[in-house]
Amino acid sequence: MIKGISFLRPVATPEVHERLKGFFAALGFGAGEGWDEAASVGASFLAPLGNLEFVLGEMPSTATTLVEVTQVDAVREAALAWLAANGGDAAQVGAITETHWKSRMFTVEPVAGEQFTFWAWTDPLKGRPVAVEGDLSAAGMKFAIVVARWNAVITDRLLEGSLDGLLRSGAARSDIEIVRVPGAWEIPAAARTIANLGRVDAIITLGCLLRGETAHYEAIYNEVSRGIGQSQQETGIPHAFGVLTCETLEQALNRAGIKAGNKGFEAAVAAIEMVSIGRKLTGHEGK
Repeated sequence: MIKGISFLRPVATPEVHERLKGFFAALGFGAGEGWDEAASVGASFLAPLGNLEFVLGEMPSTATTLVEVTQVDAVREAALAWLAANGGDAAQVGAITETHWKSRMFTVEPVAGEQFTFWAWTDPLKGRPVAVEGDLSAAGMKFAIVVARWNAVITDRLLEGSLDGLLRSGAARSDIEIVRVPGAWEIPAAARTIANLGRVDAIITLGCLLRGETAHYEAIYNEVSRGIGQSQQETGIPHAFGVLTCETLEQALNRAGIKAGNKGFEAAVAAIEMVSIGRKLTGHEGK
């Protein structure tokens, strides 16, 4: 499963490194995990969408790194303000120009030799109705992960996937609470207790049910799914559903990261998006 794409750009000095970090933070990028090791230091920045594009023929007259935004004028003003506050020159920011592919863009060079193009569609909706969508930045959000110990060979993989999804999206490890319960049957009760406390923005539920040879599987699954859904509806706290229901252990392993993606990772992404949507709908975005 492909989870993300990263573009690495070498910088020559610690000063350039810090300058680029400050520039992208000022423009509103979510901070990624990064690293700090003896051989190198890395700063990462996250965006909801990543593209790897190959061009046959004439290349567009842009920098090799393009950043799509929703309000290109506001981003240009932010870039100018950052340069003014950090010893830069307005000449480092190009004018906004129209393109033949129905967009507007400008190129900025915050550090000599490092160019970035920011662009936005002139018709961002492309004729589609307006939709409210969640962002995939988990910075400042608080989460609880309720994970069953039963079938731990599966649920431990789901837990790893969820943590990976949250941390890659900017969540702080201190803002993630992990609660282990005996089995899938106990997940709804624990999730409801956490939701009632009101100290997290979303809950991720992880478990694994294998059919076996009896009707026990059906009874457990129906009650677990009903309980998680009821807790979400009655408390208003988003509950991401990461409880696998599989015929065999092989199917479960495939859904826990072997072949068919990691459903724990997908549940974490869904939780982040639902928190973001909720904040936008209630007017509490960024809080």
